[in-house]
Amino acid sequence: MDKKTTELVKLLKAAYPEAYCSLDHGNPFELLMATILSAQCTDERVNKVTPALFKKYPGPAEMARAPLPDLEELVHSTGFYKNKALSLKEASAAIMKDFGGKVPRTMDELLTLRGVARKTANVVLGSAYGIAAGVVVDTHVKRLAFRLGLTRHTDTGKIEQDLMKALPKADWIWFAHALVLHGRAVCDARRPLCEQCPLSKPCPRKGVK
Repeated sequence: MDKKTTELVKLLKAAYPEAYCSLDHGNPFELLMATILSAQCTDERVNKVTPALFKKYPGPAEMARAPLPDLEELVHSTGFYKNKALSLKEASAAIMKDFGGKVPRTMDELLTLRGVARKTANVVLGSAYGIAAGVVVDTHVKRLAFRLGLTRHTDTGKIEQDLMKALPKADWIWFAHALVLHGRAVCDARRPLCEQCPLSKPCPRKGVK
């Protein structure tokens, strides 16, 4: 890491030493389903929906057999509910058919599931299995990585590559969770609280909205 990135990581670790995934889950399957639902939806909303969903359909076998209209009703409030319900059902069916009922542990295998792109796969690999295959780039990470001078790109794939090059692999999983927490608590998109920010010293855009 260069000097600036080293300082950012040090300060971020001091502020969020135990950053974790904010999607409630009890196993890799639940995390996968919750992450699919989190697309263009807040984690808070997803966490309100998943208890009833997982109570009724606790595993991939049950989810694969679920009537689509019932899934649509259960996930309606997360938005894009028709597409999301179909993704839950088809991804679960593929897990049963292709992976023996177990959520796969590799990027390539996860990407074969409906509703799963690199962000979702990175969430599952990192938070369910502790595998650092990449860096999760969601809306908070995308915005803060640019704001902190860690990337000049707007494409999520290029941002992820920049972060993977800038950070030690051991920090990939933690870093994304920490940036999400920081984006919610301090570095708001419209009103960043720069005067309260523990990263204000090294931040190249301090005071700029």
